[in-house]
Amino acid sequence: MGLCWFLLSFLFHSLYAHNDFFTSIGQMTDLLYTEKDLVTSLKEYIRQEENRLEQVKEWADKLDSLTNTATQDPEGFLGHPVNAFKLMKRLNSEWGDLESLVLKDTTNGFISNLTMQRQFFPTEEDQTGAAKALLRLQDTYQLSANTISNGDLPGVVHKSRMTVADCFELGKIAYSEADYYHTELWMAQALTQLDEGEESTIEKVTVMDYLNYAIYQQGELERALELTKRMLKLDPNHQRANGNLKYFEFQLEKQRKAEAEKKEQEDKKREKKVLDKREAQRKRSKDPLPERKKYEKLCRGEGVKLTPRRQSRLFCRYFDNNRNPRLLLAPVKQEDEWDRPRIVRYHDIISDSEITTVKELAKPRLKRATVHDPNTGKLTTAHYRVSKSAWLSAYEHSTIEKINQRIEDVTDLEMDTAEELQVANYGVGGQYEPHFDFGRKDEPDAFKELGTGNRIATWLFYMSDVSAGGATVFPDVGAAVWPKKGTAVFWYNLFASGEGDYSTRHAACPVLVGNKWVSNKWIHERGQEFRRPCSVQFFYCCALLPKY
Repeated sequence: MGLCWFLLSFLFHSLYAHNDFFTSIGQMTDLLYTEKDLVTSLKEYIRQEENRLEQVKEWADKLDSLTNTATQDPEGFLGHPVNAFKLMKRLNSEWGDLESLVLKDTTNGFISNLTMQRQFFPTEEDQTGAAKALLRLQDTYQLSANTISNGDLPGVVHKSRMTVADCFELGKIAYSEADYYHTELWMAQALTQLDEGEESTIEKVTVMDYLNYAIYQQGELERALELTKRMLKLDPNHQRANGNLKYFEFQLEKQRKAEAEKKEQEDKKREKKVLDKREAQRKRSKDPLPERKKYEKLCRGEGVKLTPRRQSRLFCRYFDNNRNPRLLLAPVKQEDEWDRPRIVRYHDIISDSEITTVKELAKPRLKRATVHDPNTGKLTTAHYRVSKSAWLSAYEHSTIEKINQRIEDVTDLEMDTAEELQVANYGVGGQYEPHFDFGRKDEPDAFKELGTGNRIATWLFYMSDVSAGGATVFPDVGAAVWPKKGTAVFWYNLFASGEGDYSTRHAACPVLVGNKWVSNKWIHERGQEFRRPCSVQFFYCCALLPKY
């Protein structure tokens, strides 16, 4: 529209400036050519507008189909991490591009509406967070970039493929974090899809430029040199590639000479000293597996398994907690999940209607989950805890009161000194890395403000099934407990002496596919003196109890 008005104003200005054109046919003929040029420009403007509207129409049709599918099962759809990432990407980047495309048409109320709504859209931080979650899932569950890009994830309902642009964006985010390992994986995937013929506005040489740098940063000079030569075949005048070609050739020759000298020195050393390989192997076998590796193995279901002898000690039973009046006619179903530390699961312990109520109460107040910072003593957000949570009190709703009473009946522990019911919802790649629930000796003031002592036990409800991932794992002992809607798990964080049980260090694995809802009750020491009395070392134990 702006171009059209410019052309018309130019015509009117010309006519006004030369208002004596009628006095000369020769000058009037010039106006015919001027008008012809204006018509040509006007037709080009119309063509561009039609192309623009066609792009908008294609975008609207695509999003109409996508949103119709997505809104039929919102949580299921967003349970797929690729769908969640692409939603962040669309709302943060692509809708902005669309706004720019149609911004000239100010008569359309859609623009003002979009501009107003954009203030509530995800930010750059959201898009980056979703991207990092995909990378975290890729590492934890050992997924190839191709598997994720094709949407071939276990338990997927709404399969979604990633475009070249999606892969490129993921690689760029990794690049901005100096994460050259993932930069290489995703730029290579983008290049593969381009080589397979996928159409994209992103050029191969652009993708290769990022890929080349990532490979070089990881010390693979030969591959970087090979890719540089391929880039120059596509664009012989690429300035950076031409510079890199000479640099990589020089560095590679330098590296080869250094390796030759090193090999010569090693050969001389080998003649003087024979390495005892068996001793080296024995030492390596004693090296403990890093906690991160154990944690990820457990998340994949590859962790330590109970021996048949230990497995034989685990049972299922109907449990009435020493004939508790509320459980006498309706005992709960209790299953042993692990022996040391003892972890038990209770089946059918919370109903679907109760779960719905808890979720409805929690949703409006969900906020980013925090952790206790031992350095400052304050609550803060952390990259290793990715979820949102809310706290529910018994006085708010009768359902919460009933749930608290049920936990007390089953555990025989006092709930008046326990923390409020915490409800948590994990987003794309949501996780909580290995941590303790109780305060250690180096955190003497961990729960001082509560005045109820340390966290003696943890009760954890599973309020949804999870299609893939999302297990609760205990890396030190190799236990893995998988989410099952309507169940709860329970364990003691402290021994009867009041000492912390360090084997209860646990983690919430990243949610690969699905939507994970949990709620937990952290039970404290105060009020448990007669409910869980010291069995040994009485005086030492009582000295550790919270002071009144």
